[in-house]
Amino acid sequence: MKDRITRFMIGRNGNDQLNLFLLIAALVSLLAGGIFRGFLGSLLRILALVLLVLVYFRMFSKDLPKRSEENSRYLQIRYRIFAKLKALKERWVQRKDFKFFQCPSCHAVLRVPRGRGKIKIVCRKCGNTFIGKS
Repeated sequence: MKDRITRFMIGRNGNDQLNLFLLIAALVSLLAGGIFRGFLGSLLRILALVLLVLVYFRMFSKDLPKRSEENSRYLQIRYRIFAKLKALKERWVQRKDFKFFQCPSCHAVLRVPRGRGKIKIVCRKCGNTFIGKS
């Protein structure tokens, strides 16, 4: 039986990170649909069904380049989100020792030590200078 499934899946996409995310979203939607009653619950259950159909469609698809492109776009979006969250976490941890400024011209985030009074800040990215109170 395992050989038959393996032969059937040859040349097909199978599971990837996007499928895993869609499957988790479908399960969460299904659980939330069971909690809520009425129109919202029905809508969430329909959303879960649509997501499950999409998961199976992507899993059994033979259009590997297209599925790979979808997965890489998902991974790029996920990386951007997690990178921003990591930067926010680092700023939160360093908030007592440093003050953060944004360059008015290039919008780069600059970090200066706290307790220095009014200082001249030079952007490392564009060379713009401005005054800030640390």
